[in-house]
Amino acid sequence: MVNSKYIYPFGGSAPKPDEDPDKQIVGGKGLGLQVMSKIGVDVPPGFTLTTPLCQIYQKENDLPVDVWNGVRDNVVRIERDMGKTFGSSTDPLLFSCRSGAAMSMPGMMDTVLNIGLNDTSVKGLAKATGNERFAWDSYRRLLDMFGEVVLGIPHEDFEQRFDKVKADASAGDDLDLGVPELKTLCNEYKAVYEIEGKHFPMDPYEQLRACVKAVFGSWMTPRAVKYREINNIRNLLGTATNIQTMVFGNMGDDSGTGVAFSRNPSTGENIMYGEYLINAQGEDVVAGIRTPLPILRMEEELPEAYAKFLENVDKLEHYFKDMQDVEFTVEKGKLWMLQCRNGKRTGVAAIRIATELVVEGICTTSEALLRVEPTHVEQLLHPTFSPEALKSEMYTKGVVAKGLPGSPGAAVGKLVFSPKQAEEMKNEGESVILAREVTSPEDVGGMWAASGILTARGGMTSHAAVVARGWGKPCVCGCSDIIVSEVNETVTIKKTSEVFAAGDIISINGATGEVIKNPIEVKTPSLTSDLGLILEWADKEEGAMKVLANADSGPDATQAADNGAKGIGLARTEHMFFSPERLPVVRRWIFHTECLDDLDSIKHFQRSDFKELFAAMNGKPVTVRLLDPPLHEFLPRPEQVHEKVAQELGFGKDVKRMLARINSMHEENPMLGLRGCRLGIVKPEFTKMQVEAILSAAADFMEEGPGTADPRPRIMIPLVGSIAEYKNQALIIKREAERIRKERGIAIPFEMGTMIEVPRAALVSDQIAALMDDKDGMPLCTFFSYGTNDLTQMTMGISRDDSNGFIPRYLDMGIFEDDPFQTIDEEGVGYLVKHSAMLGRSANLVMSLSVCGEHGGDPKSIEFFDKLDLDYVSCSPFRVPVARLAAGQARVKRRMANAKEEEKDRAIAANQVEQKRQVNFLQGNPVVVQ
Repeated sequence: MVNSKYIYPFGGSAPKPDEDPDKQIVGGKGLGLQVMSKIGVDVPPGFTLTTPLCQIYQKENDLPVDVWNGVRDNVVRIERDMGKTFGSSTDPLLFSCRSGAAMSMPGMMDTVLNIGLNDTSVKGLAKATGNERFAWDSYRRLLDMFGEVVLGIPHEDFEQRFDKVKADASAGDDLDLGVPELKTLCNEYKAVYEIEGKHFPMDPYEQLRACVKAVFGSWMTPRAVKYREINNIRNLLGTATNIQTMVFGNMGDDSGTGVAFSRNPSTGENIMYGEYLINAQGEDVVAGIRTPLPILRMEEELPEAYAKFLENVDKLEHYFKDMQDVEFTVEKGKLWMLQCRNGKRTGVAAIRIATELVVEGICTTSEALLRVEPTHVEQLLHPTFSPEALKSEMYTKGVVAKGLPGSPGAAVGKLVFSPKQAEEMKNEGESVILAREVTSPEDVGGMWAASGILTARGGMTSHAAVVARGWGKPCVCGCSDIIVSEVNETVTIKKTSEVFAAGDIISINGATGEVIKNPIEVKTPSLTSDLGLILEWADKEEGAMKVLANADSGPDATQAADNGAKGIGLARTEHMFFSPERLPVVRRWIFHTECLDDLDSIKHFQRSDFKELFAAMNGKPVTVRLLDPPLHEFLPRPEQVHEKVAQELGFGKDVKRMLARINSMHEENPMLGLRGCRLGIVKPEFTKMQVEAILSAAADFMEEGPGTADPRPRIMIPLVGSIAEYKNQALIIKREAERIRKERGIAIPFEMGTMIEVPRAALVSDQIAALMDDKDGMPLCTFFSYGTNDLTQMTMGISRDDSNGFIPRYLDMGIFEDDPFQTIDEEGVGYLVKHSAMLGRSANLVMSLSVCGEHGGDPKSIEFFDKLDLDYVSCSPFRVPVARLAAGQARVKRRMANAKEEEKDRAIAANQVEQKRQVNFLQGNPVVVQ
């Protein structure tokens, strides 16, 4: 059991691994210890109990007998290496017991030091080291940590005793406590045990066993669970436990301990960053009991150890090809490295570190892409609260509610409850937070004017969230902790009944979903040229998916192009209807479809908008989705109807008749009602009008810029469920296009395709892809774009606007691994996309395949789409940089995985050849070298 699937030894006489072990099995800390041992960095000998044991412990509340036997065998090995005996009364070997999951969770799980000390071995330690103070200081630390971590005794109980002994001795600093005081302190700590009815074991192995169980148990402590929830850490087996020989930094002025980063984690500057303490143990550096010194000062006090430290850190940075976070101890002038891991960093630092690692020749551009997380890029694109502000009491004690993180970023402003009020106050120079029960298309003016948006209802793909993300505007949606009264203009916190009125200043954190009652300072990070370089590297990865944008206006398209979008993958025509001067025209046509003047007006303003899109994306594709939502969504709510509105919309002053008309258009299930291609089939004039607007805009642009204008319109038919539906609309589009080309005398280029968002369309994709025009024999469909928002909704039978009532609970219970409206459901919805893509390309090898739902900006979903060999993803303009990075990373990861599989296959083949050679040799046959 010295080296098994459950126990990995390191340091001393432990064999050095030929290959690095799986980080998921040994944890980040365990991997670092294995690597340090392999490359010649001195680490105190020890062993790692793997993460699968954490799962066993959670189920059985214990570990298998053979594992405990393996623990004892490893202790014996280390005793031989160190020439000491665990817990001996003469020169005791002592251990630390530390957690270490595959992903860093700083401070969330437990550690115990100095395991093996007791009333007898403490005297042996004092005699062996000639330092009685050090021995008793180490013992009191064990009593404190064991009591808190293993037995659950509040740390404050020990701290009170410590402060009393310190006061009685008139000690200004911990180091002023002498041996008598430390002995007294140990007795005081034992008294705490007695008061609590707890027992401190004197048997070293009993201590070790209890500490191992406590560390494994800390995986499910509330703080650890909450940390994983906040940081979206899933799919981990648990924590590993690392048992390591104790080395001591508290043995005098030639000893010390510290933590450091190989580069500045805030700025990325290539300079050592960290702190250390002389004559201290590890927890002293982070506990704040003593003020640490800057790591650069260590060169003056411990020059030889510092030189070795720099050498070790350089080795580790070159091996891992990344910035390192390390912990170390100096014992009597000898440097020991305790752990290493890739260091956490800010977005600014991540970008700088990645680019400089390439410049310094430490890693390739492909490897550098994997050093930057999508969240790092997000930090650079949205206003945020500074790390200092997030830790302040104003923030932490000011959180009054939590909803869904609809759109990242931070906002502070006065509460307003109507779009009109938001626009008026914005014009007066005020920053406002628009609070609504739920937003509707009519609210867009106020949403644009607001610094941030807060809604009580609606999910991650609700109107508020989708629009806010498109604009890069902070949004907290689906906040069930609050009651929004638009009539009384109040926000009420359900739990406390605290009420916030119009004009009150609040803050919202769109990255976490938190609502804060205090004004928190907002920081706007500045973009750097390094980010542009990183994204160029991502774009240049061979085979990487292109990234287009969902944009509905010229400014949106310009923003998308500035962010590197390769075109527009989704222009939603309905978003062009909501401006105050246009909405009445659209409403009149809906109420009175026989009114061709209004339809002509709609055509003209759409034509102008489409021309703006073509100009912003000159030479790049612009995919326009024909009108999709139900018409009644454009109508005023009954409570908004009065004589002036009725007169404006063609009903004279007959409010009752107008209300009756609105009521007649009501649908019980509008998402499955008269919308999408159904609207174009029932009202073909509307399809013709939009096609004329699109292609006339392209012709206008070409005429105004001969030789330079290069519009590339793609017309997308929405909500298709059958072949007949698609063919009906495709032929209307094609015949209208032929008419316009003939009238204008211009060969206007265009493509036709469909948004696959109805499950049935995914199942008959080959038939749609194979459709031909009977008139000329040409294909009628050249692209599919997967509308994964509605495809998820229809496949899973979940209303995305009402899912907040149960999806958070599903995530907590593990029923859902991810919110399916944020990350693609690979087994269900993802299977339909995969199946449809296969069918589509079986009928048309050059069929363009893409995604234009919200999943197009989600890094995890992008990795899945890359495996399907889709051509591009399309997302909101502000998510384009994140998607570009994710697309490049997906291709790098895929290439690395393929290379690993090929290497594995070669190893298997070589092994088979060797086995055959040995069989031939044993049988006396000629050995054939292949």
